[in-house]
This record gives sequence, C-alpha cells and structure tokens, in this order.
Amino acid sequence: MGRCFFQLETEPFSRMRSLILESLYLFLLLSSLSSFPVAASRANFQLRRGDSISIGKESGFITSPDNSFTCGFHSLGTNAYWFAIWFTNSRDKTVVWMANRDRPVNSKGSKVTIRRDGTMVLTDVDGSVVWQTNTTTTDVAAAELLNTGNLVLKNPGGEILWQSFDFPTDTLLPSQRFTKNTRLTSVLRKGSYESGYFNLYFGSDNVLRLISDSPDTSTTYWPNPDFDIYTNGRTNYNSSRIAVLDDMGGFLSSDLLHFNASDLGYGIKRRLTMDYDGNLRVYSLSDSTGLWDITWQALAQPCNVKGACGRNAICVYAPEPMCTCPPGFEANNQSNWNAGCKATFNQTLLNSRRVKFLEIPHADYYGFDLNATSPVTFETCRDICLEDFRCQAFSYRLLGQGFCFVKSALFNGYASPDFPASIYIKLPESLETSKPDIVHASHTICESNEAEIVVGSPSMYDFRNKRVRWVYIYSFAVALGAIELMFVLIGWWFLFRKHGIPASVEAGYRMISGQFRCYNYSELKKATNNFKEELGRGGSGAVYKGVLSDERVVAVKRLGDVFQAQDEYFAEISTLGKINHMNLASFRDQLPGMGTKIRSGIRHSKRFGLSPP
Repeated sequence: MGRCFFQLETEPFSRMRSLILESLYLFLLLSSLSSFPVAASRANFQLRRGDSISIGKESGFITSPDNSFTCGFHSLGTNAYWFAIWFTNSRDKTVVWMANRDRPVNSKGSKVTIRRDGTMVLTDVDGSVVWQTNTTTTDVAAAELLNTGNLVLKNPGGEILWQSFDFPTDTLLPSQRFTKNTRLTSVLRKGSYESGYFNLYFGSDNVLRLISDSPDTSTTYWPNPDFDIYTNGRTNYNSSRIAVLDDMGGFLSSDLLHFNASDLGYGIKRRLTMDYDGNLRVYSLSDSTGLWDITWQALAQPCNVKGACGRNAICVYAPEPMCTCPPGFEANNQSNWNAGCKATFNQTLLNSRRVKFLEIPHADYYGFDLNATSPVTFETCRDICLEDFRCQAFSYRLLGQGFCFVKSALFNGYASPDFPASIYIKLPESLETSKPDIVHASHTICESNEAEIVVGSPSMYDFRNKRVRWVYIYSFAVALGAIELMFVLIGWWFLFRKHGIPASVEAGYRMISGQFRCYNYSELKKATNNFKEELGRGGSGAVYKGVLSDERVVAVKRLGDVFQAQDEYFAEISTLGKINHMNLASFRDQLPGMGTKIRSGIRHSKRFGLSPP
C-alpha cells in the first residue's frame, strides 16, 4: 500500500456526521440571514476589564441595546479622533459627549482600555494618557452604554461606579441630572469640537444662568439681567441646584425654571444643547429624515446673547442675526466672530481732544458703564465722554428725560430697529467716515459661512430637504447578503465533499496522534515479518513483535473486525490511556487514528531494562 490509512465510518457515525453538518449549515445560514440588513461592523454591548477598543477595528464600538447610541472613536478631518458618544440614527451622527474634547488623538495606535486597576484610559499613539476615569481603587468589571446614552462602568454586582452623565460637554440628555457640579459648554464655532465661551451652570446664588466667559469678559445674559430674579420667575431659596430634562420633553429646575418642548410627549429622541451661537435649545429627532427640529430655545432674539459677536462688533438683524463691525473697525478673524473687531486707527489718538463721535442709531453696547446719569442733555453726556480719556463711546436715550451711559469698553453690541437709543463711538477727527445704517446695511456683513449666526435656518444646522435614497441602501444590503450566501454555499460544498471520518472524530484523532510518526501497512508488515511472532491478544486484535529500520523493537497491534468491535477497542485504549504502569508499553508510533497506550504481557528488556513478568 502506498498510503497511510485508518478509516472508521459505521452507520451510527455516518448519521452523526450528517446531523453535525446539517446543523452547521443551518447555523451558518441563519447567521447570514440575521446579519443581512445590518452593517458589517460587529455590535458590542460591553467592554470588559482588560479589553480595549481602537480606531479602525471591526469591534471598535460599543452600542446601546436598542441601538439608539454608539460609543467609540469619532473623527473630524483626516487624522483627529475623539472618544465620544453619538446618536446612531441621526444623519450627521450628532455627538452628545466627549472624553477628550480639547485634545484629539491620532488615528493610528490610539485606544481606550479598561486597565486591570479598574481605570478606563484613553491613550495616544505615543502611549501618553489623554483622559482617564477616577476608578483606580474600584472593582470595575465592564463598561456599558445604556439606552439613555449614558456610558457607565459597573462592578460585578451591576453597581454603577462611574458614568458619563456626571461629566457632560455641551449636551444634556433626557433623565440626565444637571447639578451644581456640572455645566454645559458650547463648541467654539460651528463644525468644531473644541470648547467655546458660552456656558450653562448654576450660579452661587442657586439660579441657572447662561453666561459668556470669553477671554476678555464674563457676562450673564439669561435670565434677562435687566430684571431681578423674581421678575424673571426664578427663586434663589433652593440650594439643591438640580435640574432635569424628562422623557416627555419637559424641563424642571430647582430655581423654578420650567419649560416644555413644543412636541411634548413620549417616544421622541431629544437633546438639550448649548449651541455655538450662545443660545440654549431643545432639539427633537425626526425618525423619517434623521434631522433635528428646534422645539424650544432660551432666547427668541439671538442678538441678546452677550459676546456672540466679540469685542467692538455689533449683532444686527439683516433680517437674520449676523455680526458686523462699525465704521473704523475691521474683523479680527473672518471665520471666528468671537474674536470681534479691531480698530483701523491708532487708538492713542483718542486721548486728545481732536476727536469726533459717530452715531449708530438704534444700537447699544451692553455693560461696562463708567457712569450712568439722568436726567441729562445730549450735549452734557457728550462732554462727559469727551473729558474722560477712558471713555470709548456713550449711549444716549431720550425717554421723557435723557439717560446717559458712558462706556469704558465696547462689548455685547447689538442693534434693532425698535431700540430707543443710539450709541456714539469716539473716533479720531482725521478718520473719514460716513453715517452708517448698520441695521439695514448688507455690505458690512461678513460673507464667511462660519461667521454668520443664522437662527433656525437650514444653513445653520446643515439641514437639507432630501429624501433618503433607499434604493442604494437596499442594493447594498442585497449585494452583501448574496456575498455571504455564496461563502456559506462554498463552505457547505467543501464540508460535504470530504468523505470518511466525521470532523469531530477526526479532530480527536489528530489531537492524539499529532506527536507520532505515521507508518503505512507495508512498513509494518515488513517490520513484523508478515505478522509472524504474536506476543499477545487483546479485545480487538492481536499484538505482534516488530523491528523497525532503526533497529528499535516495537509492539504492533493488528486490529481485527474493527467495524464490529469499535466500542471495545475505544473502551480499551481509553482505559489504558489513563493508566501509568510498569507493565504498559508506551506507544511510540501508530497508524492514523490509534493512540495512547496498549496493554502487553511483555516488556522488552532492551528498551526498558526489565525481564518479562
């Protein structure tokens, strides 16, 4: 014989083989069909202690059980990534939380790991720690993303040890508690993720406020700073300082602030976001389009947001709110109006008396008053500013009697056709200017899309009136399913064309015989001199003495009717394989399928140094 063989396939094994293969095929087919409508990435509901997720890996995401939220690496540009949570079904994958908001990581080599000490750590490509949780002394078992959008670290008993809800960025989700230790901070500009200047937080007086914290100044602009707490419908007596947006779209705060989304009711995905333009808004997700609708906002007039246009700039309605610079000034940064405007003249010229005042009707700069005088004439108000080198402008209102406000700095500028006052800006006498009509002018408005503040318009939120191209989605799903089915059928064909030993039995044989050399029948026939010298007989065949080509003396067992005695044979080698005894000859080599040790009444003295018993 030219090949080494040991074949065993009786009727029971044949039936077992068929059942195994049919079950395997059914399992693969069901797996293929179940994955047919979804994307190729694998859904993970947990990140266990010692595990990690990294950029580009198929399993690099954690999803909530209902698939509403996804947690993983979110990109902006070509090589900047943030560990974030976002709405899975929104068209733009709206981010609701970030770990490393102001410190993005590299796309290659960055990963999030739950270390053995229980800390969740974000590391950059060089191994430096960018962000981590304060859970080093806790028994963290795994990280989970809940259906609420809350990323939590739990111990083996299910107790929450850390949660992202305690560290919001610019968004509050339903059921997420807002406390005295938390704040919402806007992004710096549309299309970016870095922290901006507008904040929502509880003040030391227990009142929930919107505050502009720019590098130059800090100003409260909501509730209306022109009125006291009680006129604004708030109270400062409750020191608990807690607020929440509920599942119906209602918001309730300990300072008595209460409002409802216009689509009040259950079953709608919502978020409360501190927007880049300084306004606080509630958004509701449309399931059909994946777009967001504004269902509540704090300020009906966006120009009431203090600091939205930066130093010296003025917020105007033309007719939508935008930022512009008054005559004698130009934008510091056309793409970032928080930087405001700068003077085009030498400001030391304002210290002399050779100055003039340029009127901007129906406009004012809020705050920074050197003094406020009433009643007073216009001429007296102008002279007060003229005599004080600190004065940069004055505001004069004639409401029955004159009100004069002398300004030391020009912040929070705004203009409106119905505003009953004018601002008079101090300029060098030599500067050529004309009386501006800022309220109705359009040539002064910055044309940069990033610079414009457009409230509630499609351009602001990148809304587009386009239907979902379902034909592309269906085509992709069908193609993906066809490819998977093809692989299943090919695998099925390979399994069924392989006759002989069942896969499970063959694996067992291979495990047992992997360390032995395989001999063919002719070699064993030659070694035993045609099975001449019988040493003994077992339950499934006789044992013969043999001498190999390297002069090793061996015992060779020749099986009898193995198809009838297979149970006895396997019982024999199974029992002997568990026994380590001096009267057992070790199996050195075998035909395929034979293993462990066989019983013998003789042990060769040359090999073991013992005489027969």
